Amino acid sequence: MAPPARRARALALTLAATLAVAGCDREAGSRIDEGGFGAPTMNNILYQTGQLDYTVVLAERFAREVPTTITFAFNSATLDADARAVLGLQAAFIRHFPEVRFSVYGHTDLVGSRAYNHRLGLRRARAAVDYLVSLGIDRSRLDALVSFGETQPLVATDAQDRRNRRTVTEVSGFVQDNPLVVDGRFAQIIYRNYAGSGG
Repeated sequence: MAPPARRARALALTLAATLAVAGCDREAGSRIDEGGFGAPTMNNILYQTGQLDYTVVLAERFAREVPTTITFAFNSATLDADARAVLGLQAAFIRHFPEVRFSVYGHTDLVGSRAYNHRLGLRRARAAVDYLVSLGIDRSRLDALVSFGETQPLVATDAQDRRNRRTVTEVSGFVQDNPLVVDGRFAQIIYRNYAGSGG
């Protein structure tokens, strides 16, 4: 049997260790992992097996990192300073992915006839595309100039609402004649994405 002082010390150490563990609400190493440990490897496997569509992931990244919407004054397709600033951010993102195509969709509010609003939405989409082209984006990469007119309002109101008078830019797919796409070398696209995210 151990001397009483030795037993008391062992008991105190055990009690201290128990209290320290009880005070923790996370597993050891959880701050390092933060729930994403192994995610890059899993994503690579999912891309290579076709289970994860890179277009969808890039579209989500574009929507997360860049404002995708610009708005317009009533009955106008003229870009104001705020719209040009947002399109500048979009162009900077688009330049990093020369193998990707983008669509620009025009919208209007509910004021005016459906036919007029369709034409106005198309003018807005063309204004956005023209500005992106002026910033060095190849027009052939801007996949579609589509007008939804008044059919997809953000705010359901018959009154004028600037939030409805907008264009939305989205990732739409890949440029088919890009060497990385034609040769099926998507790993290079993904690698560039990872390498560029380190800065």
